[in-house]
Amino acid sequence: MSKQKSNEAQLLRGALVPTLIVGLIAIVIFSFIQGLSGFYGALLAQAVVLIYFLVHIFVSKISRNLDPMSTMALAMFSYFAKFLLLGAFLWALTTYTDRSSIDRTSFGVTAIALTFAWLGGEIASYLKLKTHLPLPHDQRTS
Repeated sequence: MSKQKSNEAQLLRGALVPTLIVGLIAIVIFSFIQGLSGFYGALLAQAVVLIYFLVHIFVSKISRNLDPMSTMALAMFSYFAKFLLLGAFLWALTTYTDRSSIDRTSFGVTAIALTFAWLGGEIASYLKLKTHLPLPHDQRTS
């Protein structure tokens, strides 16, 4: 008997593979172009983007059986928290690190490329899912 993978696991796998490939390519390219600072910038971007989107998958997994209002509240809280934490991280990055240690261009370009790779992979894997959305019960037929 084969075990069915959860939707979250399928979305995670579909998004993670292209993201890791694009991340490795970006690390190699920026290491070659910018040296060690490009390597650190691209590597840091990969870590930030992965954490950001893994939290999204985790929230999706834990809110699977919640009512719609709780799911929306949890989603809004996670988006708001990620927004604030990402802002604080970027502020700390620009305040406490030197451009010669972490290349900002490498970080930005890699983060954008990884975001597109993640979202593209997630959309492609979502389209392959066979999801059944239950329709609300019609009160007139009962």
